[in-house]
Amino acid sequence: MAAGLTHPNGRAAVLVLSQGGLETGRRAAALLDAELLLQAGRVEAPADSPATAFSETAETLRALFLAGRPVVGVCAAGILVRCLAPLLADKRAEPPVLALAEDGSAVVPLLGGHHGANALARRLAEALEGTAAVTTAGDLRLGVALDAPPPGWCLANPRDAKGVMARLLAGEPVRLDGAAPWLSALPQAPDAGLVLRTTERAEAGDAATLVYHPPVLALGVGCERGCPPEELRALVRDSLAEAGLAEAAVAGVFSLDLKADETAVQALAAGLAVPARFFEAAALEAETPRLATPSDLVYAEVGCHGVAEGAALAAAGPEGRLVLAKRKGARATCAVALASAPLETARIGRARGALHVVGIGPGQEAWRTPEASRLVAEADDLVGYGLYLDLLGPLAAGKLRHDYALGEEEARVRAALTLAAEGRTVALVCSGDAGIYAMATLVFELLERGGEPAWGRVAVTVTPGISALQAAAARAGAPLGHDFCTISLSDLLTPWPAIERRLRAAAEGDFVVAFYNPVSRRRTWQLARARELLLERRPPDTPVILASNLGRPAEALRLRRLAELDPAEVDMLTVVLVGSSESRVVRRGDGLGVEGAWIYTPRGYAAKAEKEAG
Repeated sequence: MAAGLTHPNGRAAVLVLSQGGLETGRRAAALLDAELLLQAGRVEAPADSPATAFSETAETLRALFLAGRPVVGVCAAGILVRCLAPLLADKRAEPPVLALAEDGSAVVPLLGGHHGANALARRLAEALEGTAAVTTAGDLRLGVALDAPPPGWCLANPRDAKGVMARLLAGEPVRLDGAAPWLSALPQAPDAGLVLRTTERAEAGDAATLVYHPPVLALGVGCERGCPPEELRALVRDSLAEAGLAEAAVAGVFSLDLKADETAVQALAAGLAVPARFFEAAALEAETPRLATPSDLVYAEVGCHGVAEGAALAAAGPEGRLVLAKRKGARATCAVALASAPLETARIGRARGALHVVGIGPGQEAWRTPEASRLVAEADDLVGYGLYLDLLGPLAAGKLRHDYALGEEEARVRAALTLAAEGRTVALVCSGDAGIYAMATLVFELLERGGEPAWGRVAVTVTPGISALQAAAARAGAPLGHDFCTISLSDLLTPWPAIERRLRAAAEGDFVVAFYNPVSRRRTWQLARARELLLERRPPDTPVILASNLGRPAEALRLRRLAELDPAEVDMLTVVLVGSSESRVVRRGDGLGVEGAWIYTPRGYAAKAEKEAG
C-alpha cells in the first residue's frame, strides 16, 4: 500500500458481499495489498487468491472498524452506513471507510476523509478507471484539509482554519514558515498575507496565521516511587512554559523501564494525550556523553547516569539535541530534547505493556460487550484456548495467536504475562466471564507469587462477559430471580470434601445452584452425588435446566426433574441450573423457553402485595 494510505492500526480490508463484485474486490485488494474478505454462501472463493470467509456482515464490519483498520466495501454505501452508524462518535479517530461499486465505476469515501480515505478513493478510482466521489471542499480543490493535520501534529488555533481555508479557496496564496511537506502543494508566494507556520515554540496564531506544532519534542522524565502525579505534571508544565516550548509539540513521554508502572508517568502521558515509552538502563547509559548533568548517584541507583536527559536524547535520536536540561522538583525530574524530524513514537523504546483479561461470553458478537471487542481489537497478541480464539471470528484477523489446549491454563497465563512484559498489548481470551472459573484469578495468583519481576510492571485490565449461568437463566426465564450460588464440581483443584461441604450448605440454604464443570471423561460420579445431596433438602420435581453450547449454533436446552437428572446427558460444555424449593415452571403454548416452559424463582413480590392488600 502506498505510504500514507495505511491506518496506524493495521492492514486494510476489502469486503465483497456478492459474486458480481468479486473481480473488482480482487483488483482492489491486490492494489492496496489488503486482506480480501468474502461473504460465505454468497461469494465463491477463487482458487488463485487468498481470501478469508465471513458470515455476519455487520459483525465483521464493526470488528474491523473498532480495530481501526481501513475498510473498502464492495457494496452499496447504505450497507456500510447502517452497520457502522452505532459506532460513530469521533471523526478524528475513525479509520477510512469507502464504498466501491461492484463494477469499479465509483468510489465513495464515507468516513475518515482526513485520515486517508480521500486519497485512497482517488487511487482506487484511477486504477479501476472509475470516479472518486470526494466531497470535502479542501481536499477536492486543494488536496489538503487545514484543520486535520497529520497524526501527531496539532493546530494551535483551529478556530481560524475555516477563514484561512475560505481565503485559499478564493485564490489567495500562502507563505510556508517551517518544514511541512504535507502543505507544500498549496499555492505559495513569499509576500503572501496568509501564513502557515510550523514550530515547536508556544505561539497562538491569528486569523491570518495558522500555527502547527509538529511532534518533535521528546519529554524525558524521572521520579521517585509514589511521586504524586500533580507534582510531575506541574514540573513539566512550568518547565515547558519557562522554555517557551509548546506542550502540543511533545511527541511522547519517555523514561526508564523501571518507571513503566509509575502512576505519575502514566498520568502525565494521558494528560498530554501522547504515548509513554520506556528504555532499558543500557540504552540510557549510552547517552551519557551527551548529558548536560550526568550523576554518579543516579548511576548507582538505576544503572545509568541520567534518566530524564538520557530518555529525552534516546528518543530524539542521534541528531536530536537538548533544548531543556534537567529540571528538578522535590521528587521528580524532566528534560526535553528536540528531534530533527517528527518522531514516530511507536518505533521508539517500548510501551508499558498491557494484559487485557477478556470474557467474550458464549462467543457470538451479539453477546460480547463493546468493551471486550475494543480490548481484543487493541491487542497485538491473542492468548487462549484455541476454540475461544476461533469464536472471535474476524476480530482475530491480523493478530498473533497463541493457542493452548484445555488443561494448559497456567502455561497460557504465563505466556500472556511474559508477552505483555515485553511491551506488547495482549488479550487473554476466556469464554463467559473472565473472573468466574476463568483466567483472571490465575493472573492475580501468579502476580502474587512473584513470577518474573517485569510482570509487576504490566497494566492489567479485566473486562466482564456474559457467564454461562446468566445465558442459561435468560434462555430459561428467570431461575436466578432469588438467592443463588455457583459450585464447580471439578475436584482437580479443590478437594472433594470441600466441594461436598459447599453442596450441603447450598442444600441447607435452599439456594438455586449453578453447576460448572459438572462432568468430564474422568469425572462421572460427582454430579450424581450432588443430586443425592440436594434431594435430601428439596422436592424431587425441582426443575433442572441443562444448557449446552449457549449462544452457539449447537445450542440446546433441556428441562428435567431433579430426581431424573441423568449425568449421561451432561458434558463439559453444559451448565446445570438446579432450582430451589421455590422455583416454578410455567407451561406455555408458544413453544418458547425450555421445551415450552419458563422457569422462574419468585422473590416474594406477590406475597408482599397480598400482605399489603390484607
